[in-house]
Order: sequence, then C-alpha cells, then structure tokens
Amino acid sequence: MSPIATDKAAAASAQTAKTSLKSASGPAASFDCSRFHASSSSAAINAEHQYAAHNYHPLPVVFARAAGTTVWDPEGHSYLDFLSAYSAVNQGHCHPELVRVLVDQASTLTLSSRAFYNDVFPKFAEFVTKFFGFDMVLPMNTGAEAVETAIKIARKWGYKTKGIPHNKAIVLSVENNFHGRTFAAISMSSDPESRDNYGPYLPLIGSTIPGTNKPIPFNDKAALRESFEKAGPNIAAFLVEPIQGEAGIVVPDDDYLREARALCDKHRSLLICDEIQTGIARTGKLLCHEWSGIKPDLVLLGKAISGGMYPVSCVLGSRDVMLTIEPGTHGSTYGGNPLGCAVAIRALEIIRDEKMVERAEKLGHQFRAGLAAIDSPMIQVIRV
Repeated sequence: MSPIATDKAAAASAQTAKTSLKSASGPAASFDCSRFHASSSSAAINAEHQYAAHNYHPLPVVFARAAGTTVWDPEGHSYLDFLSAYSAVNQGHCHPELVRVLVDQASTLTLSSRAFYNDVFPKFAEFVTKFFGFDMVLPMNTGAEAVETAIKIARKWGYKTKGIPHNKAIVLSVENNFHGRTFAAISMSSDPESRDNYGPYLPLIGSTIPGTNKPIPFNDKAALRESFEKAGPNIAAFLVEPIQGEAGIVVPDDDYLREARALCDKHRSLLICDEIQTGIARTGKLLCHEWSGIKPDLVLLGKAISGGMYPVSCVLGSRDVMLTIEPGTHGSTYGGNPLGCAVAIRALEIIRDEKMVERAEKLGHQFRAGLAAIDSPMIQVIRV
C-alpha cells in the first residue's frame, strides 16, 4: 500500500508545499538549491553516475522534496509515490509528527552506543514488544541486519537449546525469497543476479531441500515437509516472507503458514517471519502472518517501523529464544540509539492513531475492485 497522509496535518503539509510551488515563477518552478542539493535532475543523475558505484539502475526521476503521497523533482514537477520506498514511508513522506519528534530528539541526544544505557531505548523496547505482542526485542538498523541477527539467534538457539551438533545447524528458506543483500541473505537467495560472482556462500543456509539440489518453492507444502523429513533434527529455523515481495507479490495459500508452524512445532524448529515489507498495517492486519492465525517464534521488522525518517529494524521473539544471545556475542553501535527509538515509537503510534490497519484493508478492497473493472491487456493478473 502506498503511503497515505491520513493525518490532517500531513495533508496540510502536502498542500502547503504544493501551493508554494505554484506560487513560484512558472508551472515548473525550481526549489531553492543549496550545497547539499543538485541544481537539476540531470545534474543529479550525471553526478551519481560519475561518483557512485553502479549497484542500482534507478528510474530517471529525481526526488527533491516530498510530503504525504506527493514528491517533487528539482524542476518542480510533482508525482504520486506508489512505491513508498518499498513500504518504508507508509505513514507518508515527511509526516509532521515524525519530523517534530526527530528534531526534538536530535536536539537532545542522538547516540549513546549500547556500552551505556540511554533513557529512550527502554521505552522503545517496552512499547514495541507490547505493541506487537512479543516478550523481547533486539534492535538493529537495516532490514538485512535484522535477518542476519535472526539467523544468528536461530543457530545459537539450535546449539544451546535444541542440541544440534556443532556446526550442523540448518536455516531453511524458500525459492525466490528476498531477505536482503548481505552474505547470509544472498546465501539463501535463488536469484542469479544477487549471487553472481559472490561465492562461495555460507553453508547450511538456503532454499534447497537438505542433501539435494531440489528447490523449496514458496507455498509448496510437500517440499517443506520433505525438507523436515530429511533433516528435521538439524533444522534450527525456517525463514519465510508471509507474502513474497520482490518475487512479484506472491500470496500463499491460506494454510501455508499454518503448515509451516505445525512442521516447526513437530521438529522443534523456529519459525521466523520476515515482515520487513509485509508488516505494519500493509495487508489489513498489523502483521501479515496474523491472517493465518499463527504466531512465529521470531518476527523481523524494519522499513515502516520508523516511517522513513531513520533506519530502524528489530527482531522480536519469546524470552527463552532471545536470551540465548549472551552479552558481547552480538551488537550494533547504532542499534537502539535514542534518535531512532524515539522516531519508531511515534511512527507506530501514528499507525495506531490514524487507523492505518483498517484504512489499508478498506483501500485494498477498493483498489482491487477498481483494477478488476479496467479492461486492459496491460493488467494480466490481480492477486487476491
């Protein structure tokens, strides 16, 4: 779901920005530039091409300003943002409440590291665990860091609690997954572009049936059962997106996650749901896995947890699993920093207060019905 400025102040902010543009000289009036901003779209594109590594191939649109659902390029042309930074700005660009909290906290304390306590992280830890219904949280910064953290927790739990033999712990995933670009994530990936010339990959982490080269397709319950039958005693965890995002918004059968939960319970393995893209009000539930009526052992959150203001991610889980990580065995300089924590608390409050869960469900049905009414060869499938 693209970001919706449901808050009146956010809508007013967008209107103010739009009005300011219109009052400038001409319909394509430019924003004021500074030493931090490129003078034009072409200048931005050319400079990035010359000075930045070519690890992305962006569309030739340059974002210069944004408010709510609207973005403007340096020339003043406006666009509706249907990507929402891959869901990170679901609350709307530059939500005024998030801007206020960001500025207030940035003027007070930004970073302490976890070598010391700070007075905001404990409030975030309490808030986020109660908000999503889990016991404990481990804070990180990016979604990929949350994935790596969950894999480490799963392996640690597998050795200390399940009793998997040393260096034999398996973490399963599925074909066509996307869990990030870091090494454990691409070791799980089946995407040739993500893996090309980056090998060798991490062992015992992947999307193939253990002991074979057969893939584990998403939504294939038989392949998942075969994986557990072949290697259940050594499987520490199964990591899955409730809806596959990068694969093309692939929605599984209603009972797929329930079957995964049952297999993990039977074989005493952890079920990890990567909700970094699917989570936080996008599907008409707070978290997507709630549609299946199951509870994962670990949940990964990022992106919209901080409303596009500051990189925040986390792993949520039960006390017995989370406490397998001992002091000094995992950490992050910025994870749990007061600036990110303050923003994340307010971002989640906005989700709640502006009823974005209910709004996503309502608009989702409305949007799907509207698409179904369009007779166009460009629309090949409408997923439900």
